[in-house]
Amino acid sequence: MNITLIAGARPNFMKIAPILHAIQKSNSSITCRLVHTGQHYDEKMSETFFRQLNIPHPDVNLECGSGSQAEQTASIMLAFEKELLAHPTDLVMVVGDVTSTMACSIVAKKLGVNVAHVEAGIRSWDRSMPEEINRMLTDSIADYFFTTSTLAGDNLLREGHRQEQIFFTGNVMIDTLRANESRLQQPEVWKVLGLQEKNYLVMTMHRPANVDEEHKLKEFIQSIDDNTQGMPVVFPIHPRTKGILEKAGILMKNIHLVEPLGYLEFNYLVKHAKGVLTDSGGITEETTVMNVPCITLRDNTERPETIDIGTNELIGTAPKRIKPALEKLIAGHWKQGQIPEKWDGKAAERIVEVLSGMLK
Repeated sequence: MNITLIAGARPNFMKIAPILHAIQKSNSSITCRLVHTGQHYDEKMSETFFRQLNIPHPDVNLECGSGSQAEQTASIMLAFEKELLAHPTDLVMVVGDVTSTMACSIVAKKLGVNVAHVEAGIRSWDRSMPEEINRMLTDSIADYFFTTSTLAGDNLLREGHRQEQIFFTGNVMIDTLRANESRLQQPEVWKVLGLQEKNYLVMTMHRPANVDEEHKLKEFIQSIDDNTQGMPVVFPIHPRTKGILEKAGILMKNIHLVEPLGYLEFNYLVKHAKGVLTDSGGITEETTVMNVPCITLRDNTERPETIDIGTNELIGTAPKRIKPALEKLIAGHWKQGQIPEKWDGKAAERIVEVLSGMLK
């Protein structure tokens, strides 16, 4: 079986790495071609990810770049159609919920190629999020679904898919975390800021709803900065968000802006932190597995298991809710979490077992 595996943005690398490794270790006759659409491409950060996660360089980079939602989707579809015609395959495997996931799935199906979606069936039910549209459209046409939870499988069944198409294999993001936990690296910022174990917070914020509106971003930052009780907050920040903050002229006494970090450095910070504030779905999965308290600055989540049994709390997007959440976290009154079923570092192995079974 020939598989074309798609990566489009930084989160995808964490999801494809264990799948590639599992294919390489298997005794099956599966071959894989890795296609990087170039949807998000920073040469320095990509090189860091390839090296840190031991990912082979892509067989091709389509170099589609950024643009509006429509421009990016069109660019990826045009480039991937040429790629797929030049390099026929038995199966296109997409991961996650970025634009490349949806665009490459459409191209494959138009050319009569089966599609497998890893991390299928998760839903926030918020169609204002581009990622939700990507998930729903991808799942509406995919042939095989690899899920991170039984709830995701139930969502797919309600949408009309058959049980025999759905495989509850676990969470490949956690495969990457487990494989690299012993290799996590203390970043330079640890010494620069004089950080101490469980005596600092980590923050990430990237969703347009939170960072694009200067007034709202200012309220968020001010509320966090005023309520850490002097505890430092490390904020690896995107240059665009940094520009908005600088324009707003916010003076921060506890929040420290740092450059984006590599996978090993960032997760070292998370593992040793008192807690995390984020609007990222993926980070809520990692904090749950590392048993680190997590405050999510969103009104909904596509990963409810991180709330139901994990360490995550969804507090919404009202800045006034930050203070009580931080007080609870810093006082050590946060809930104890558990690890969801099959988040054990073996999801990719199960995926490859399913693929191998298709060859028999």
